[in-house]
Amino acid sequence: MSAFVHLIADYGESDPAFSEVIHRLKHEQRDIEVQTTEVAPFSTVATGFWIEQLGLHNPAFEDLFLYSNTAPRTEATTPDRADKGGRLCYLELENEVPVVAVDAGYNLSFVRDAIQEFRVVETESTDEQFRSRDTFPKHVVQLANGNRVSLGRALSSDQIPPRPEQTVCHVDGYGNVKTSIRSSNLVVDGDSLTVTINSETEEVAFADGVTAIEEGKLALVPGSAGGSDPYLELFLRGGTAAAAFGYPRPGDDITVQI
Repeated sequence: MSAFVHLIADYGESDPAFSEVIHRLKHEQRDIEVQTTEVAPFSTVATGFWIEQLGLHNPAFEDLFLYSNTAPRTEATTPDRADKGGRLCYLELENEVPVVAVDAGYNLSFVRDAIQEFRVVETESTDEQFRSRDTFPKHVVQLANGNRVSLGRALSSDQIPPRPEQTVCHVDGYGNVKTSIRSSNLVVDGDSLTVTINSETEEVAFADGVTAIEEGKLALVPGSAGGSDPYLELFLRGGTAAAAFGYPRPGDDITVQI
């Protein structure tokens, strides 16, 4: 059975970079199937969020293989660990879904506690800017077909930073703001609270679902991502929650006051 590679990257909307990488993957194996998901530029938060959702909470199937290339290039030794290029790593999740991703920032943080194998992928040494096109596809296709020859030393998931607990993860096409706040982590005494993002503070309703929200009302509700303990998202019936908060981007901090 041919592998199904889901490519998560920050190349940009309609960027031909997606096409180039797909061509390289098809060059390595003509019948490989590739699906793409775009995340915000340099956003390891959004990348980690979608690795978790697509790898752990969407139905897994035998030939699913996640490949991610969000690799901010900086010399800074900051807590987000987005070093120069980052190393390519292989992880197998607890449901046996394999992932190849660059170890930078929060790319691996959202699945940190669900990793059962974590290893370096030994790639050719290169200073090329477009490693995800010129260097990585060969190794991705090998691993997607069960060829583990390029796997190197084992790593500890303890070195992966925990996921941020109150941040914007994604803004969807309807303007819903998906957050990293787990439903179980917010206990509200009442039916409203205030939320601040980017210095924009709004009173929002707190509800178990969108059907309870009146037209024109902002709300914080369990969203469609996160599995059995879903992540909360900001929702505005009849409008866009993103506009109410100044169009936040993944990585923006969220303050919730009950």
